[in-house]
Amino acid sequence: MGILYDDVVIIRPSEKEGEPRVLTVNCPDKTGLGCDLCRIILFFGLSIVRVDVSTDGKWCYIVFWIIGKSTTRWSLLQDRLSEACPSCSSASGFSYFQLQPPKPPDVFLLKFCCYDRKGLLHDVTEVLCELELTIKKVKVSTTPDGRVMDLFFITDTRELLHTKKRQEDTHNHLKTVLGDAMISCDISMVGSEITACSQTSTLLPSAITREIFGSKFEDEPPSGLPQVSGNISVTMDNSLSPAHTLVQIVCQDHKGLLYDMMRTLKDYNIKISYGRLTTKPRRNCEVDLFIMQADGKKVVDPYKQNALCSRLQMELLRPLRVAVVSRGPDTELLVANPVELSGKGRPLVFFDITHALKMLNVCIFSAEIGRQMIADREWEVYRILLDEGDGLLVPRNKIEEGVWKMLMGWE
Repeated sequence: MGILYDDVVIIRPSEKEGEPRVLTVNCPDKTGLGCDLCRIILFFGLSIVRVDVSTDGKWCYIVFWIIGKSTTRWSLLQDRLSEACPSCSSASGFSYFQLQPPKPPDVFLLKFCCYDRKGLLHDVTEVLCELELTIKKVKVSTTPDGRVMDLFFITDTRELLHTKKRQEDTHNHLKTVLGDAMISCDISMVGSEITACSQTSTLLPSAITREIFGSKFEDEPPSGLPQVSGNISVTMDNSLSPAHTLVQIVCQDHKGLLYDMMRTLKDYNIKISYGRLTTKPRRNCEVDLFIMQADGKKVVDPYKQNALCSRLQMELLRPLRVAVVSRGPDTELLVANPVELSGKGRPLVFFDITHALKMLNVCIFSAEIGRQMIADREWEVYRILLDEGDGLLVPRNKIEEGVWKMLMGWE
């Protein structure tokens, strides 16, 4: 006797306006499930204010208290979370086959030309997010006559972009936003060779790489950016449980906080048996996690303890890298987002970048997204060449601060 598909994820409406909704997940367990669920919740732009997690190693029960928006598509969120959960058969003793890794999604090239205007790139990005089209890479350039040529390499969460109806729907949504400014629009599937090439980007100069990723910034945020109030505390204790290591974290809340914790633990192949996150007044968070290694043992090796604590501190202090640098005579905004070992990256980063620049009234001349290996880690690097026109009216430090606040949810 199994659990019904509709009962895997249940979202209960809030009792009073402004109060969080209660979202429960009841399904077989797997390492990294919490990370996958938090990534989806982050993609929908929701805030997690409290979490309770419990599992016996085979079955897990997770309760999220989340705050949504008036535009949140709750039924779609329920579907996406249910799809991320392992099937009930995987927890039984009657599995006769090895689950195969999912097939990589097909990549499509969205190519369109239009007349430029302020906020154009953010408006297009917002349409693609609403349609559940994930941007893998983008190449945007502006011509001297004021036209913009946009190349988006995208995947479709709904896996329908190969159909004429889905392509026409995408075209119509873009036309609604761009209006008469849109000159042409074309969507086509690209081959594996082009897909592989699309993941590469122009290497960052070594001086810029050192500035953004250098060791002097590993333990503190860059100067000029809003400081994290209070210290980030990450401690481990093996005396309170005979089978688990207790990880206690006290830090300031930010957008995607739980995702940053979960992706770090997932990359370290750490299992969570019980966990609780609560948010306090003034954006403070307290987290208790009872964890074990993949072999079912506690984390007792001092080297492993220090490595995990240091990585958690770094990821919570600086989940992304933001810098405004000189590119010859021009000004370039750089944002770097760490990629999970699974190959997935933080959602909505490009959306937040373009949103912040639109709010600052800063125009984009060209943009590029690609992946690079830096300091033995894969990063998704966003390179935004700013349109200075008659001169950049917004100071560089204000651009850095505005983008950082938007990414951290402090806007």
